[in-house]
Amino acid sequence: LNYGKRKRKKKKIYENSFRKGGRRVDDGLLELFDLDPDLLPLFQYNCKQFSSPQECLSAPEFLDHIRKVMLVIDAAVSHLENLSCLEEYLCNLGKKHQAVGVKVESFSTVGESLLYMLEKCLGTAFSPDVREAWSKLYGAVVKAMRRGWETLPEGD
Repeated sequence: LNYGKRKRKKKKIYENSFRKGGRRVDDGLLELFDLDPDLLPLFQYNCKQFSSPQECLSAPEFLDHIRKVMLVIDAAVSHLENLSCLEEYLCNLGKKHQAVGVKVESFSTVGESLLYMLEKCLGTAFSPDVREAWSKLYGAVVKAMRRGWETLPEGD
Protein backbone atom coordinates (compact mmCIF):
# COMPACT_ATOMS: atom_id res chain seq x y z
CA LEU A 1 0.00 0.00 0.00
CA ASN A 2 2.80 2.46 0.87
CA TYR A 3 4.55 1.64 -2.41
CA GLY A 4 1.45 2.70 -4.37
CA LYS A 5 1.15 5.93 -2.39
CA ARG A 6 4.81 6.77 -3.06
CA LYS A 7 4.33 6.18 -6.80
CA ARG A 8 1.25 8.45 -6.86
CA LYS A 9 3.13 11.11 -4.87
CA LYS A 10 6.05 11.03 -7.32
CA LYS A 11 3.70 11.29 -10.29
CA LYS A 12 2.01 14.31 -8.68
CA ILE A 13 5.44 15.96 -8.17
CA TYR A 14 6.21 15.58 -11.87
CA GLU A 15 2.80 16.74 -13.03
CA ASN A 16 2.80 19.82 -10.81
CA SER A 17 6.33 20.74 -11.88
CA PHE A 18 5.47 20.21 -15.53
CA ARG A 19 2.43 22.50 -15.40
CA LYS A 20 4.29 25.30 -13.66
CA GLY A 21 7.44 24.82 -15.73
CA GLY A 22 5.67 25.56 -19.00
CA ARG A 23 5.51 29.27 -18.19
CA ARG A 24 9.22 30.04 -18.41
CA VAL A 25 10.65 27.64 -20.92
CA ASP A 26 12.69 30.40 -22.58
CA ASP A 27 14.89 30.73 -19.47
CA GLY A 28 15.82 27.08 -19.67
CA LEU A 29 16.43 27.24 -23.40
CA LEU A 30 18.70 30.26 -23.13
CA GLU A 31 20.55 28.43 -20.37
CA LEU A 32 20.98 25.51 -22.78
CA PHE A 33 22.83 27.70 -25.28
CA ASP A 34 24.77 29.46 -22.51
CA LEU A 35 26.00 26.08 -21.24
CA ASP A 36 26.93 24.83 -24.71
CA PRO A 37 26.94 27.36 -27.58
CA ASP A 38 27.97 24.54 -29.95
CA LEU A 39 24.40 23.21 -29.77
CA LEU A 40 23.02 26.18 -31.72
CA PRO A 41 24.18 24.93 -35.16
CA LEU A 42 22.32 21.65 -34.59
CA PHE A 43 19.03 23.53 -34.80
CA GLN A 44 18.75 24.15 -38.53
CA TYR A 45 15.41 24.28 -40.26
CA ASN A 46 15.12 24.54 -44.04
CA CYS A 47 18.93 24.95 -44.13
CA LYS A 48 18.69 28.17 -42.09
CA GLN A 49 21.57 28.73 -39.69
CA PHE A 50 20.64 30.88 -36.69
CA SER A 51 23.03 33.67 -35.74
CA SER A 52 21.91 33.88 -32.11
CA PRO A 53 20.02 31.86 -29.51
CA GLN A 54 17.29 34.53 -29.49
CA GLU A 55 16.79 34.14 -33.24
CA CYS A 56 16.54 30.37 -32.81
CA LEU A 57 14.11 30.70 -29.88
CA SER A 58 11.74 32.80 -31.97
CA ALA A 59 11.65 30.42 -34.97
CA PRO A 60 8.33 28.57 -35.30
CA GLU A 61 10.19 25.36 -36.19
CA PHE A 62 12.25 25.53 -33.01
CA LEU A 63 9.13 26.16 -30.93
CA ASP A 64 7.57 23.12 -32.57
CA HIS A 65 10.66 21.09 -31.62
CA ILE A 66 10.34 22.25 -28.02
CA ARG A 67 6.66 21.22 -27.99
CA LYS A 68 7.78 17.75 -29.10
CA VAL A 69 10.39 17.62 -26.32
CA MET A 70 7.72 18.57 -23.80
CA LEU A 71 5.43 15.85 -25.19
CA VAL A 72 8.19 13.28 -24.60
CA ILE A 73 8.60 14.51 -21.03
CA ASP A 74 4.83 14.44 -20.55
CA ALA A 75 4.68 10.88 -21.91
CA ALA A 76 7.42 9.84 -19.47
CA VAL A 77 5.49 11.40 -16.59
CA SER A 78 2.26 9.75 -17.74
CA HIS A 79 3.98 6.35 -17.96
CA LEU A 80 6.05 6.78 -14.83
CA GLU A 81 5.02 3.39 -13.50
CA ASN A 82 5.83 1.66 -16.79
CA LEU A 83 8.54 3.57 -18.64
CA SER A 84 9.53 0.39 -20.46
CA CYS A 85 6.49 0.84 -22.72
CA LEU A 86 8.29 3.88 -24.20
CA GLU A 87 11.59 2.03 -24.72
CA GLU A 88 11.30 1.43 -28.48
CA TYR A 89 10.05 4.97 -29.16
CA LEU A 90 12.88 6.53 -27.11
CA CYS A 91 15.50 4.29 -28.71
CA ASN A 92 14.33 5.39 -32.17
CA LEU A 93 14.32 8.99 -31.01
CA GLY A 94 17.94 8.51 -29.99
CA LYS A 95 18.77 7.21 -33.47
CA LYS A 96 17.14 10.30 -35.03
CA HIS A 97 19.16 12.60 -32.80
CA GLN A 98 22.39 10.81 -33.67
CA ALA A 99 21.57 11.06 -37.39
CA VAL A 100 21.43 14.87 -37.18
CA GLY A 101 24.72 15.12 -35.30
CA VAL A 102 23.65 15.29 -31.67
CA LYS A 103 26.28 13.88 -29.34
CA VAL A 104 25.24 11.72 -26.39
CA GLU A 105 27.06 14.16 -24.09
CA SER A 106 24.68 16.94 -25.15
CA PHE A 107 21.89 15.29 -23.19
CA SER A 108 23.68 16.22 -19.97
CA THR A 109 23.52 19.87 -20.98
CA VAL A 110 19.85 19.55 -21.87
CA GLY A 111 19.22 17.95 -18.48
CA GLU A 112 21.02 20.80 -16.70
CA SER A 113 18.93 23.38 -18.54
CA LEU A 114 15.72 21.48 -17.73
CA LEU A 115 16.60 21.47 -14.03
CA TYR A 116 17.54 25.16 -14.24
CA MET A 117 14.19 26.00 -15.85
CA LEU A 118 12.28 24.01 -13.25
CA GLU A 119 14.19 25.66 -10.42
CA LYS A 120 13.42 29.13 -11.82
CA CYS A 121 9.75 28.30 -12.35
CA LEU A 122 9.11 26.53 -9.07
CA GLY A 123 11.27 28.64 -6.76
CA THR A 124 11.23 27.26 -3.22
CA ALA A 125 8.95 24.40 -4.31
CA PHE A 126 11.96 23.01 -6.20
CA SER A 127 13.10 20.99 -3.21
CA PRO A 128 15.94 18.47 -3.20
CA ASP A 129 13.31 15.69 -3.52
CA VAL A 130 11.76 17.34 -6.58
CA ARG A 131 15.22 17.84 -8.11
CA GLU A 132 16.08 14.20 -7.49
CA ALA A 133 12.78 12.99 -8.94
CA TRP A 134 13.26 15.02 -12.13
CA SER A 135 16.90 13.94 -12.43
CA LYS A 136 15.91 10.28 -12.18
CA LEU A 137 13.10 10.64 -14.72
CA TYR A 138 15.28 12.52 -17.19
CA GLY A 139 18.09 10.00 -16.64
CA ALA A 140 15.73 7.12 -17.50
CA VAL A 141 14.61 8.86 -20.71
CA VAL A 142 18.20 9.55 -21.75
CA LYS A 143 19.27 5.99 -20.94
CA ALA A 144 16.61 4.68 -23.32
CA MET A 145 17.56 7.21 -26.01
CA ARG A 146 21.25 6.27 -25.69
CA ARG A 147 20.35 2.77 -26.76
CA GLY A 148 19.65 4.32 -30.18
CA TRP A 149 23.36 5.01 -30.50
CA GLU A 150 24.25 1.52 -29.35
CA THR A 151 21.95 -0.25 -31.84
CA LEU A 152 23.35 1.36 -34.97
CA PRO A 153 25.46 -0.98 -37.13
CA GLU A 154 29.15 -0.21 -37.51
CA GLY A 155 29.83 2.35 -40.25
CA ASP A 156 26.45 4.12 -39.97
